[in-house]
Amino acid sequence: MNLSSDARNSNDSVSPAAAGLKLYDTASKAVSAFVPIEPGKVGIYVCGATVQASPHVGHVRTTLAFDVIRRWMTKLGYDVTLIRNVTDIDDKILSKAADAGQQWWERAFIYEREFTKAYDQLGALPPTYEPRATGHIPQMIDLVMRLIDRGHAYIVPDAEGNPSGNVYYDVESWPEYGALTHQESGTQAADEQAAVADQMGPSVDAQGEDKYNPAGEDDLDAASVKRGPRDFALWKASKPTDPITARWVTPFGTGRPGWHLECSAMSRRYLGADFDIHGGGLDLRFPHHENEMAQSHAAGWGFAHRWMHTAWVTQKGEKMSKSLGNGLAVSTVLDTYPAWVVRYALVSAHYRSMLEWSDQSLHEAQSAYERITGFVERAGKALGWQPSREEVAALPVELLPADFVAAMNNDISVSEALAVVFARIRQANANMSEGSSNDGQNQLLKDLLAVRAMLDVFGLDPLDPHWAQPGQGQQSSAAHDALESLVSQELANRQSARANKDFAQADAIRDRLAQANIIIEDTPQGPAWHLES
Repeated sequence: MNLSSDARNSNDSVSPAAAGLKLYDTASKAVSAFVPIEPGKVGIYVCGATVQASPHVGHVRTTLAFDVIRRWMTKLGYDVTLIRNVTDIDDKILSKAADAGQQWWERAFIYEREFTKAYDQLGALPPTYEPRATGHIPQMIDLVMRLIDRGHAYIVPDAEGNPSGNVYYDVESWPEYGALTHQESGTQAADEQAAVADQMGPSVDAQGEDKYNPAGEDDLDAASVKRGPRDFALWKASKPTDPITARWVTPFGTGRPGWHLECSAMSRRYLGADFDIHGGGLDLRFPHHENEMAQSHAAGWGFAHRWMHTAWVTQKGEKMSKSLGNGLAVSTVLDTYPAWVVRYALVSAHYRSMLEWSDQSLHEAQSAYERITGFVERAGKALGWQPSREEVAALPVELLPADFVAAMNNDISVSEALAVVFARIRQANANMSEGSSNDGQNQLLKDLLAVRAMLDVFGLDPLDPHWAQPGQGQQSSAAHDALESLVSQELANRQSARANKDFAQADAIRDRLAQANIIIEDTPQGPAWHLES
């Protein structure tokens, strides 16, 4: 295929369509125009996994949501740097490792690999870099010292007056505390959505585990050493049960980092003192992200210019988490459903909408798969070939339907964008039914390219080689082959009935297939079928 000069554009420069991109900001509670700090480039930091147990589908939703956001920004021509951290040390990891007779770092690495496998199976592009917390202890120590020197943190002395290893952020020293979640007291939410997140208490972290109370601290004796109830730990003194390998010697005592500290240190290391977007799950807004913002601003950094949060996955109205006992392991779900179907179910809802996880949502995703692959296969047969992956990926945003671009530019409105995809499929199916001509073939090629390129924005192009891997899609599945065989036999029976002028029998076959949402069309090349769009 010879693309036009416009279509050969490989998005080396930002598309004019990028000027229309608008995104929600948690801090301002409004959708506003996205303007990057550096023209043509976008820096995104996403809070990643606390690797203490196997991932469930609630964990991977945020990763997939930001994968779509990143893909769309890349389609608009931006050079995107995405950093996603790994929290590989915390109380839960230490406790569970000890209970299982493991080294804490052994347990963390085992589950880090499980998360990586789950991300890959579900088609998430790897981040530009994925730093571990334990790999950035020097940067964290420097940040603590900086906050102490600037009067925003204090060292708690031990009984002899020496540094104990406990260092707290002084919330009262920073009048802007609460700027992210707009809390009057620092512990009470100002809006209904924040109330849902903050009253799930104890506060739940990105991994669905009870981690910190609403004041942002998990040490039972914290109240006896903190100056103020809202102060939170920057550095935590070693406990007698902590292994030697989980202790670091610092100017303020031996211990390990507090949870909130690590993301501030790592985001600055890889994205600088100012970057475009900080993302994470809705339940991280308070206290985690509120504390990140406060300590980073108090350090003199501009930090994130926009905050984006994904809503959680629910089952029967309850947040999916291990603490509630309703987690579904990714590995278990993928034993039942293809990865394409699971990804579709997770990305097809708006990232800020609660996503109810059920068999129905997966069945709807399965139906979408069948409608999409039915069209792609049928169009490929009519054309006699399929556009290459390179041609699909290179299709510039200007050649995508305007309604699709408008939907994606409106705070990544995926449901509206997917509606455009299926409308294009329905129209293309109708055009194919009307017969073939040179103009019709050219239009079909445009339709097929546009549909696959739109799906590619969601990581769902069914002909992406990723989905051809065993267990990833259903392109070569036994179920697909069986359906093809059964329908082909029915079509042969219908042709035989028509040849014998038994039109009642021919109509009965057609109606029987229609009841199964299989549409029969008579073309100059013979009967063809596709699943109803």
